[in-house]
Amino acid sequence: MQKSTEPMDASEQFCPNEACSARGKVGAGNISIHGRKRPRYKCHSCKKTFSARKGTFFEGLRTEEEKVTMVVTLLSYGCPLQAIVHAFGLDERTVAAWQKRAGEQCQRVHIALVEAGKVKSQHIQADEIRAKGRKIIVWMALAMDVTTRLWLAGTVSQHRDHTLIDRLLQHARACCQFVQGLLVSTDGFAAYPKSIVRAFREKVKKQAGRGRCALEAWPDLCIATVIKHTKKKRVVEITRKVARGTHEKAKELLLLTKAGTEFNTAFIERLNGTFRERLASLTRKCRHAAARMETLEAGMYLIGCTYNFCFPHQELSKKAYFGGPTTPAMAAALTDHIWGMRELLMYKVVPPLCRPAEPAPLKRSRGRPPKCVQAAPAQPKRSRGRPPKYILAQVLAAARAREAFTS
Repeated sequence: MQKSTEPMDASEQFCPNEACSARGKVGAGNISIHGRKRPRYKCHSCKKTFSARKGTFFEGLRTEEEKVTMVVTLLSYGCPLQAIVHAFGLDERTVAAWQKRAGEQCQRVHIALVEAGKVKSQHIQADEIRAKGRKIIVWMALAMDVTTRLWLAGTVSQHRDHTLIDRLLQHARACCQFVQGLLVSTDGFAAYPKSIVRAFREKVKKQAGRGRCALEAWPDLCIATVIKHTKKKRVVEITRKVARGTHEKAKELLLLTKAGTEFNTAFIERLNGTFRERLASLTRKCRHAAARMETLEAGMYLIGCTYNFCFPHQELSKKAYFGGPTTPAMAAALTDHIWGMRELLMYKVVPPLCRPAEPAPLKRSRGRPPKCVQAAPAQPKRSRGRPPKYILAQVLAAARAREAFTS
Protein backbone atom coordinates (compact mmCIF):
# COMPACT_ATOMS: atom_id res chain seq x y z
CA MET A 1 0.00 0.00 0.00
CA GLN A 2 1.25 3.44 -0.86
CA LYS A 3 2.04 5.66 2.11
CA SER A 4 -0.43 8.52 2.36
CA THR A 5 0.95 12.05 2.44
CA GLU A 6 -2.26 13.60 3.78
CA PRO A 7 -2.05 14.98 7.36
CA MET A 8 -4.00 12.90 9.87
CA ASP A 9 -6.64 14.63 11.98
CA ALA A 10 -8.40 12.52 14.60
CA SER A 11 -10.92 15.25 15.42
CA GLU A 12 -12.68 14.76 12.06
CA GLN A 13 -12.97 10.97 12.35
CA PHE A 14 -15.71 8.76 13.77
CA CYS A 15 -15.88 5.12 14.80
CA PRO A 16 -17.38 2.92 12.05
CA ASN A 17 -17.97 -0.03 14.39
CA GLU A 18 -21.72 -0.71 14.48
CA ALA A 19 -21.51 -2.20 17.98
CA CYS A 20 -19.68 0.82 19.44
CA SER A 21 -21.55 3.17 21.78
CA ALA A 22 -19.81 6.16 20.13
CA ARG A 23 -20.65 5.08 16.58
CA GLY A 24 -20.94 8.03 14.20
CA LYS A 25 -19.90 10.71 16.73
CA VAL A 26 -17.51 13.26 15.19
CA GLY A 27 -15.23 15.28 17.49
CA ALA A 28 -16.24 13.35 20.64
CA GLY A 29 -12.59 12.85 21.67
CA ASN A 30 -12.72 9.06 21.49
CA ILE A 31 -10.58 8.76 18.33
CA SER A 32 -6.77 8.89 18.36
CA ILE A 33 -4.03 8.19 15.81
CA HIS A 34 -2.93 4.56 15.97
CA GLY A 35 -0.33 4.53 13.17
CA ARG A 36 1.07 6.86 10.55
CA LYS A 37 3.03 4.54 8.26
CA ARG A 38 -0.20 2.78 7.39
CA PRO A 39 -2.71 5.44 8.48
CA ARG A 40 -4.96 3.98 11.14
CA TYR A 41 -7.10 5.36 13.94
CA LYS A 42 -8.22 3.86 17.24
CA CYS A 43 -11.49 4.23 19.10
CA HIS A 44 -11.08 4.28 22.87
CA SER A 45 -14.74 3.40 23.44
CA CYS A 46 -14.68 -0.02 21.76
CA LYS A 47 -10.84 -0.44 21.63
CA LYS A 48 -11.02 -1.16 17.88
CA THR A 49 -8.68 0.20 15.21
CA PHE A 50 -9.67 1.08 11.66
CA SER A 51 -8.00 2.29 8.49
CA ALA A 52 -8.12 5.93 7.42
CA ARG A 53 -9.64 4.67 4.15
CA LYS A 54 -12.52 2.89 5.88
CA GLY A 55 -15.81 3.82 4.24
CA THR A 56 -14.20 5.56 1.25
CA PHE A 57 -13.62 4.71 -2.40
CA PHE A 58 -10.00 3.68 -1.70
CA GLU A 59 -10.83 1.08 0.95
CA GLY A 60 -9.03 -2.15 0.03
CA LEU A 61 -7.27 -0.75 -3.07
CA ARG A 62 -3.50 -1.11 -3.43
CA THR A 63 -3.01 1.01 -6.56
CA GLU A 64 -1.56 4.50 -6.20
CA GLU A 65 -4.19 7.07 -5.27
CA GLU A 66 -3.03 9.56 -7.91
CA LYS A 67 -3.39 7.00 -10.68
CA VAL A 68 -6.85 5.89 -9.57
CA THR A 69 -8.02 9.49 -9.14
CA MET A 70 -6.84 10.37 -12.65
CA VAL A 71 -8.67 7.38 -14.13
CA VAL A 72 -11.93 8.27 -12.33
CA THR A 73 -11.60 11.89 -13.49
CA LEU A 74 -11.31 10.75 -17.10
CA LEU A 75 -14.33 8.47 -16.67
CA SER A 76 -16.39 11.35 -15.26
CA TYR A 77 -15.57 13.42 -18.37
CA GLY A 78 -16.66 10.64 -20.71
CA CYS A 79 -13.27 9.32 -21.79
CA PRO A 80 -13.70 5.93 -23.53
CA LEU A 81 -12.76 2.97 -21.38
CA GLN A 82 -10.54 1.46 -24.08
CA ALA A 83 -8.52 4.68 -24.29
CA ILE A 84 -7.85 4.53 -20.53
CA VAL A 85 -6.84 0.86 -20.82
CA HIS A 86 -4.40 1.68 -23.61
CA ALA A 87 -2.95 4.79 -21.95
CA PHE A 88 -2.42 3.39 -18.44
CA GLY A 89 -1.78 -0.26 -19.26
CA LEU A 90 -4.66 -1.47 -17.08
CA ASP A 91 -7.01 -4.36 -17.46
CA GLU A 92 -10.45 -3.54 -18.82
CA ARG A 93 -12.13 -5.30 -15.91
CA THR A 94 -10.12 -3.22 -13.44
CA VAL A 95 -11.28 0.06 -14.98
CA ALA A 96 -14.88 -1.17 -15.05
CA ALA A 97 -14.65 -2.17 -11.38
CA TRP A 98 -13.27 1.28 -10.47
CA GLN A 99 -16.13 2.94 -12.34
CA LYS A 100 -18.69 0.86 -10.44
CA ARG A 101 -16.98 1.55 -7.12
CA ALA A 102 -16.86 5.29 -7.88
CA GLY A 103 -20.56 5.24 -8.73
CA GLU A 104 -21.38 3.61 -5.39
CA GLN A 105 -19.27 6.21 -3.54
CA CYS A 106 -21.00 9.06 -5.39
CA GLN A 107 -24.39 7.56 -4.60
CA ARG A 108 -23.57 7.59 -0.88
CA VAL A 109 -22.43 11.22 -1.11
CA HIS A 110 -25.54 12.21 -3.08
CA ILE A 111 -27.89 10.60 -0.56
CA ALA A 112 -26.06 12.13 2.41
CA LEU A 113 -25.79 15.70 1.07
CA VAL A 114 -28.30 16.33 -1.73
CA GLU A 115 -31.16 14.15 -0.47
CA ALA A 116 -30.96 15.66 3.00
CA GLY A 117 -33.91 17.97 2.36
CA LYS A 118 -31.98 21.26 2.34
CA VAL A 119 -32.59 22.44 -1.25
CA LYS A 120 -34.96 25.41 -1.45
CA SER A 121 -36.40 24.68 -4.86
CA GLN A 122 -39.20 26.58 -6.54
CA HIS A 123 -38.83 25.25 -10.08
CA ILE A 124 -38.08 21.63 -11.02
CA GLN A 125 -37.80 20.13 -14.48
CA ALA A 126 -37.93 16.39 -15.25
CA ASP A 127 -37.39 14.33 -18.38
CA GLU A 128 -36.37 10.84 -19.54
CA ILE A 129 -33.56 9.51 -21.73
CA ARG A 130 -33.95 6.43 -23.91
CA ALA A 131 -30.84 4.29 -24.26
CA LYS A 132 -30.14 1.11 -26.18
CA GLY A 133 -28.61 -1.82 -24.35
CA ARG A 134 -27.65 -5.33 -25.32
CA LYS A 135 -31.02 -6.86 -26.13
CA ILE A 136 -32.73 -4.36 -23.80
CA ILE A 137 -34.08 -0.82 -23.91
CA VAL A 138 -33.25 1.26 -20.82
CA TRP A 139 -34.95 4.45 -19.65
CA MET A 140 -33.16 6.95 -17.41
CA ALA A 141 -35.34 9.59 -15.76
CA LEU A 142 -33.66 12.77 -14.44
CA ALA A 143 -34.78 15.76 -12.39
CA MET A 144 -33.02 19.06 -11.66
CA ASP A 145 -33.54 22.36 -9.86
CA VAL A 146 -33.64 25.19 -12.37
CA THR A 147 -32.43 28.04 -10.15
CA THR A 148 -29.21 26.34 -8.99
CA ARG A 149 -28.86 23.87 -11.91
CA LEU A 150 -28.52 21.15 -9.26
CA TRP A 151 -29.07 17.55 -10.36
CA LEU A 152 -31.63 16.26 -7.87
CA ALA A 153 -32.34 12.66 -8.74
CA GLY A 154 -32.17 9.94 -11.35
CA THR A 155 -33.66 6.47 -11.77
CA VAL A 156 -33.07 3.66 -14.26
CA SER A 157 -35.61 1.13 -15.49
CA GLN A 158 -36.43 -1.02 -18.49
CA HIS A 159 -39.96 0.37 -18.63
CA ARG A 160 -41.20 3.92 -19.11
CA ASP A 161 -44.18 3.83 -16.78
CA HIS A 162 -45.58 5.48 -13.65
CA THR A 163 -43.31 3.36 -11.42
CA LEU A 164 -40.23 4.97 -12.96
CA ILE A 165 -41.69 8.47 -12.52
CA ASP A 166 -42.84 7.76 -8.96
CA ARG A 167 -39.35 6.69 -7.92
CA LEU A 168 -37.81 9.74 -9.58
CA LEU A 169 -40.12 12.23 -7.90
CA GLN A 170 -39.84 10.56 -4.49
CA HIS A 171 -36.06 11.06 -4.68
CA ALA A 172 -36.57 14.64 -5.82
CA ARG A 173 -38.98 15.25 -2.94
CA ALA A 174 -36.32 14.03 -0.47
CA CYS A 175 -34.02 16.82 -1.68
CA CYS A 176 -36.44 19.72 -1.32
CA GLN A 177 -37.62 21.71 1.65
CA PHE A 178 -41.29 22.46 2.06
CA VAL A 179 -42.13 25.63 0.13
CA GLN A 180 -45.38 27.45 -0.55
CA GLY A 181 -44.98 27.69 -4.32
CA LEU A 182 -43.43 25.08 -6.60
CA LEU A 183 -43.47 24.79 -10.39
CA VAL A 184 -42.73 21.44 -12.02
CA SER A 185 -42.17 21.46 -15.79
CA THR A 186 -42.34 18.19 -17.75
CA ASP A 187 -43.08 16.84 -21.18
CA GLY A 188 -46.39 15.33 -22.23
CA PHE A 189 -45.93 11.93 -20.57
CA ALA A 190 -49.26 11.12 -18.92
CA ALA A 191 -47.74 9.64 -15.73
CA TYR A 192 -46.28 12.96 -14.53
CA PRO A 193 -49.28 14.89 -13.09
CA LYS A 194 -50.49 12.20 -10.68
CA SER A 195 -46.94 11.22 -9.68
CA ILE A 196 -46.09 14.85 -8.90
CA VAL A 197 -49.13 15.21 -6.66
CA ARG A 198 -48.32 11.94 -4.88
CA ALA A 199 -44.75 13.07 -4.23
CA PHE A 200 -45.30 16.68 -3.15
CA ARG A 201 -47.95 16.34 -0.47
CA GLU A 202 -47.98 16.44 3.32
CA LYS A 203 -50.06 15.03 6.15
CA VAL A 204 -52.57 17.56 7.50
CA LYS A 205 -54.61 17.07 10.66
CA LYS A 206 -58.07 18.47 9.94
CA GLN A 207 -59.95 17.37 13.03
CA ALA A 208 -58.86 17.34 16.65
CA GLY A 209 -58.65 14.07 18.51
CA ARG A 210 -58.37 10.60 17.09
CA GLY A 211 -58.37 9.96 13.40
CA ARG A 212 -56.10 9.77 10.41
CA CYS A 213 -54.37 12.75 8.83
CA ALA A 214 -55.36 13.80 5.35
CA LEU A 215 -52.79 13.94 2.55
CA GLU A 216 -52.89 17.31 0.81
CA ALA A 217 -50.69 18.60 -2.00
CA TRP A 218 -48.44 21.57 -1.38
CA PRO A 219 -50.22 24.90 -1.67
CA ASP A 220 -49.62 26.67 -4.97
CA LEU A 221 -48.23 23.51 -6.58
CA CYS A 222 -48.21 24.13 -10.33
CA ILE A 223 -47.54 21.65 -13.13
CA ALA A 224 -46.58 22.94 -16.57
CA THR A 225 -46.65 20.59 -19.55
CA VAL A 226 -44.63 21.25 -22.70
CA ILE A 227 -45.51 19.07 -25.70
CA LYS A 228 -43.36 19.24 -28.84
CA HIS A 229 -44.91 18.19 -32.13
CA THR A 230 -42.36 16.99 -34.69
CA LYS A 231 -42.51 16.31 -38.39
CA LYS A 232 -39.62 14.64 -40.16
CA LYS A 233 -37.53 14.92 -36.96
CA ARG A 234 -38.10 18.66 -36.76
CA VAL A 235 -40.13 20.56 -34.17
CA VAL A 236 -43.01 22.25 -35.96
CA GLU A 237 -45.25 23.20 -33.03
CA ILE A 238 -45.06 23.50 -29.24
CA THR A 239 -48.11 23.20 -26.98
CA ARG A 240 -47.79 24.72 -23.51
CA LYS A 241 -50.43 24.30 -20.82
CA VAL A 242 -50.79 24.34 -17.04
CA ALA A 243 -52.02 20.93 -15.87
CA ARG A 244 -52.41 22.00 -12.23
CA GLY A 245 -52.62 25.37 -10.51
CA THR A 246 -53.38 28.79 -11.91
CA HIS A 247 -51.65 30.20 -14.94
CA GLU A 248 -50.80 33.41 -13.08
CA LYS A 249 -49.05 31.62 -10.22
CA ALA A 250 -47.11 29.37 -12.61
CA LYS A 251 -46.02 32.41 -14.62
CA GLU A 252 -44.92 34.17 -11.43
CA LEU A 253 -42.74 31.21 -10.37
CA LEU A 254 -41.30 30.99 -13.90
CA LEU A 255 -40.17 34.61 -13.86
CA LEU A 256 -38.96 34.37 -10.25
CA THR A 257 -36.57 31.52 -11.05
CA LYS A 258 -35.18 33.21 -14.20
CA ALA A 259 -36.24 30.32 -16.42
CA GLY A 260 -37.36 32.42 -19.37
CA THR A 261 -40.65 33.96 -20.33
CA GLU A 262 -42.40 30.83 -21.64
CA PHE A 263 -42.85 27.38 -20.07
CA ASN A 264 -40.05 25.13 -21.29
CA THR A 265 -37.90 22.09 -20.51
CA ALA A 266 -34.69 23.56 -21.92
CA PHE A 267 -32.66 23.19 -18.72
CA ILE A 268 -33.30 19.48 -18.22
CA GLU A 269 -32.68 18.86 -21.92
CA ARG A 270 -29.33 20.62 -21.58
CA LEU A 271 -28.55 18.32 -18.64
CA ASN A 272 -29.59 15.34 -20.76
CA GLY A 273 -27.00 16.43 -23.31
CA THR A 274 -24.32 16.51 -20.60
CA PHE A 275 -25.19 12.96 -19.53
CA ARG A 276 -25.22 11.73 -23.12
CA GLU A 277 -21.84 13.35 -23.73
CA ARG A 278 -20.15 11.85 -20.67
CA LEU A 279 -21.77 8.40 -20.54
CA ALA A 280 -21.04 6.34 -23.63
CA SER A 281 -24.01 4.01 -23.12
CA LEU A 282 -26.40 6.95 -23.63
CA THR A 283 -24.93 7.98 -26.97
CA ARG A 284 -27.46 7.40 -29.71
CA LYS A 285 -25.15 5.77 -32.24
CA CYS A 286 -22.26 3.93 -30.61
CA ARG A 287 -20.93 0.45 -29.84
CA HIS A 288 -20.91 0.93 -26.05
CA ALA A 289 -24.33 -0.58 -25.39
CA ALA A 290 -25.12 -1.18 -21.73
CA ALA A 291 -25.18 -4.83 -20.69
CA ARG A 292 -26.45 -4.34 -17.14
CA MET A 293 -28.56 -1.60 -15.59
CA GLU A 294 -26.27 -1.54 -12.52
CA THR A 295 -23.40 -0.28 -14.68
CA LEU A 296 -25.60 2.43 -16.18
CA GLU A 297 -26.81 3.50 -12.73
CA ALA A 298 -23.23 3.68 -11.39
CA GLY A 299 -22.22 5.88 -14.33
CA MET A 300 -25.25 8.10 -13.75
CA TYR A 301 -24.29 8.77 -10.12
CA LEU A 302 -20.63 9.35 -11.04
CA ILE A 303 -21.49 11.97 -13.66
CA GLY A 304 -24.28 13.58 -11.65
CA CYS A 305 -22.27 13.90 -8.43
CA THR A 306 -19.19 15.31 -10.14
CA TYR A 307 -21.46 17.69 -12.07
CA ASN A 308 -22.87 18.95 -8.77
CA PHE A 309 -19.69 19.25 -6.69
CA CYS A 310 -16.54 19.16 -8.84
CA PHE A 311 -17.07 21.10 -12.08
CA PRO A 312 -17.90 24.84 -12.16
CA HIS A 313 -21.06 25.65 -14.11
CA GLN A 314 -20.48 28.08 -16.99
CA GLU A 315 -23.79 29.93 -16.61
CA LEU A 316 -23.64 30.17 -12.81
CA SER A 317 -20.10 31.57 -12.96
CA LYS A 318 -21.16 34.65 -14.96
CA LYS A 319 -21.51 38.09 -13.39
CA ALA A 320 -25.27 37.96 -13.66
CA TYR A 321 -25.32 35.11 -11.12
CA PHE A 322 -22.34 34.64 -8.76
CA GLY A 323 -19.47 36.29 -10.63
CA GLY A 324 -16.93 33.53 -10.02
CA PRO A 325 -16.38 29.79 -10.51
CA THR A 326 -19.47 28.21 -8.96
CA THR A 327 -20.77 24.66 -8.92
CA PRO A 328 -24.47 23.76 -8.59
CA ALA A 329 -23.81 22.52 -5.05
CA MET A 330 -22.31 25.90 -4.13
CA ALA A 331 -25.31 27.69 -5.63
CA ALA A 332 -27.61 25.48 -3.52
CA ALA A 333 -25.57 26.23 -0.36
CA LEU A 334 -24.62 22.58 0.08
CA THR A 335 -20.90 23.42 0.14
CA ASP A 336 -18.69 26.52 0.17
CA HIS A 337 -15.94 25.45 -2.27
CA ILE A 338 -15.27 23.45 -5.41
CA TRP A 339 -14.51 19.84 -4.55
CA GLY A 340 -11.52 18.00 -5.95
CA MET A 341 -11.93 14.50 -7.25
CA ARG A 342 -9.91 13.03 -4.38
CA GLU A 343 -12.03 14.90 -1.85
CA LEU A 344 -15.14 13.35 -3.37
CA LEU A 345 -13.67 9.85 -3.35
CA MET A 346 -12.38 10.21 0.24
CA TYR A 347 -15.61 11.64 1.65
CA LYS A 348 -16.95 9.58 4.57
CA VAL A 349 -20.66 9.45 5.18
CA VAL A 350 -21.39 9.71 8.89
CA PRO A 351 -23.73 6.86 9.93
CA PRO A 352 -26.74 7.53 12.16
CA LEU A 353 -25.99 7.61 15.87
CA CYS A 354 -28.63 5.02 16.68
CA ARG A 355 -28.65 1.61 15.08
CA PRO A 356 -31.78 0.81 13.08
CA ALA A 357 -34.31 -1.23 14.99
CA GLU A 358 -34.27 -4.93 14.18
CA PRO A 359 -37.51 -6.43 12.89
CA ALA A 360 -39.60 -8.17 15.53
CA PRO A 361 -39.56 -11.97 15.38
CA LEU A 362 -42.57 -13.62 13.82
CA LYS A 363 -45.15 -14.88 16.30
CA ARG A 364 -45.70 -18.61 16.47
CA SER A 365 -49.16 -19.57 15.30
CA ARG A 366 -51.31 -21.61 17.63
CA GLY A 367 -52.38 -25.15 16.93
CA ARG A 368 -50.71 -27.96 15.07
CA PRO A 369 -48.81 -26.86 11.95
CA PRO A 370 -50.15 -28.16 8.62
CA LYS A 371 -48.67 -31.28 7.09
CA CYS A 372 -46.76 -29.27 4.47
CA VAL A 373 -44.95 -27.40 7.23
CA GLN A 374 -44.20 -30.36 9.49
CA ALA A 375 -40.57 -31.19 9.55
CA ALA A 376 -39.43 -34.58 8.33
CA PRO A 377 -38.41 -36.98 11.09
CA ALA A 378 -34.76 -36.75 11.89
CA GLN A 379 -32.67 -39.64 10.62
CA PRO A 380 -30.28 -41.21 13.09
CA LYS A 381 -26.76 -40.07 12.51
CA ARG A 382 -24.15 -42.59 11.56
CA SER A 383 -21.52 -42.92 14.23
CA ARG A 384 -17.94 -42.26 13.24
CA GLY A 385 -15.12 -44.76 13.65
CA ARG A 386 -15.35 -48.56 14.08
CA PRO A 387 -18.64 -50.05 15.36
CA PRO A 388 -18.76 -51.48 18.91
CA LYS A 389 -17.62 -55.11 19.56
CA TYR A 390 -21.14 -56.47 20.23
CA ILE A 391 -22.27 -55.33 16.79
CA LEU A 392 -19.31 -57.09 15.17
CA ALA A 393 -20.14 -60.27 17.09
CA GLN A 394 -23.75 -60.18 15.88
CA VAL A 395 -22.62 -59.69 12.28
CA LEU A 396 -20.17 -62.63 12.49
CA ALA A 397 -22.81 -64.89 14.09
CA ALA A 398 -25.27 -64.11 11.32
CA ALA A 399 -22.67 -64.85 8.65
CA ARG A 400 -21.83 -68.25 10.22
CA ALA A 401 -25.48 -69.21 10.44
CA ARG A 402 -25.98 -68.31 6.79
CA GLU A 403 -22.99 -70.50 5.75
CA ALA A 404 -24.23 -73.44 7.83
CA PHE A 405 -27.70 -73.21 6.30
CA THR A 406 -26.44 -73.10 2.72
CA SER A 407 -24.06 -76.03 3.26
